[in-house]
Amino acid sequence: MAAAAPDRVLNAVVIGAGMVAATHVAALRDAAGVRLHGVWSRTAARAEALAKPEGAKVYASLDAVAADAEVDFVIVLTPPNARVALVETLVAAGKPILMEKPVARDGTEARALVETCEKAGVPLGIVFQHRMREASLAATNLVASGALGALGLVEIAVPWWRGQSYYDEPGRGTYARDGGGVLISQAIHTIDLALSLTGAVASVQAMTATTRFHEMEAEDLAVAGLRFENGSVGSLTATTASFPGGAEWIRLHYDRASLHLEAGVLTVSHRDGRVETHGAKGGTGGGADPMAFTHAWHQGIIEDFAEALRQGRDPVVTGRAALAAHALIDAITQSARSGQVTEVTA
Repeated sequence: MAAAAPDRVLNAVVIGAGMVAATHVAALRDAAGVRLHGVWSRTAARAEALAKPEGAKVYASLDAVAADAEVDFVIVLTPPNARVALVETLVAAGKPILMEKPVARDGTEARALVETCEKAGVPLGIVFQHRMREASLAATNLVASGALGALGLVEIAVPWWRGQSYYDEPGRGTYARDGGGVLISQAIHTIDLALSLTGAVASVQAMTATTRFHEMEAEDLAVAGLRFENGSVGSLTATTASFPGGAEWIRLHYDRASLHLEAGVLTVSHRDGRVETHGAKGGTGGGADPMAFTHAWHQGIIEDFAEALRQGRDPVVTGRAALAAHALIDAITQSARSGQVTEVTA
């Protein structure tokens, strides 16, 4: 697909008006070089509530979005079970897509969506906004420099809380709508960020469960032992049953230093005694209010996607890159069901 004009403000359309839509609208309001052009939702009143204060259009249908030549890209916020037909319509119209995580309900479905976009040459970016934190970017640069030596141990934890009212929404925490529970709906952000730093996992041995604190179909707890392709080992614990909820964290132990990412802060503890920090502490939505976080990270993702369209390059997280998190989640789920060590298949 041809690159967009370098100086033109790009028109974005938001598709879906659920919980995270207001965050995207706020991000678009503050974003450089992008504006909210319109909103479409199956619930017209919700679309109007988002669009009208911004002076944006309200579309009557998805086909109307696809037919609008002024639309430069769309931001898809629908539940995972609503993605397939929607993506097919947008791809047929050649509309670049920025999609909220997860890509789909499982790895197989996600891979098919990614390949649909790739075969048509339609850009696909995924909203993993934790990648855009200052601390995450500093960790990425530090790991890429090779100055830390070899990775030996990985620790990943997502100790979040969601009240039962969160799961009382129809479809939430089900396999049919969401594809699962805490792994694919909450921990996937931290999983994606961790894998971007560590590289791929080779095999897992896992357990998942639903605690007494929630009535839901899928898991609210997952625990997994991890063996990485680079020879390091590690662990992952994720839950939405840890009241009152806390910040997720990643600890990476290298030959020359250990990295600790938590609540937007990177602490680097060097083996020679030096300690350095990057970033600033902030909320991540780990407690009772799932939206208790800044829209600045979403803004960063949106601005990067727009710039990627202008330059004809990949966005910071492509659909293909997002498949790594899906592959690990699928392997954890399979291992928990079989009780066996399971290889991670990309």
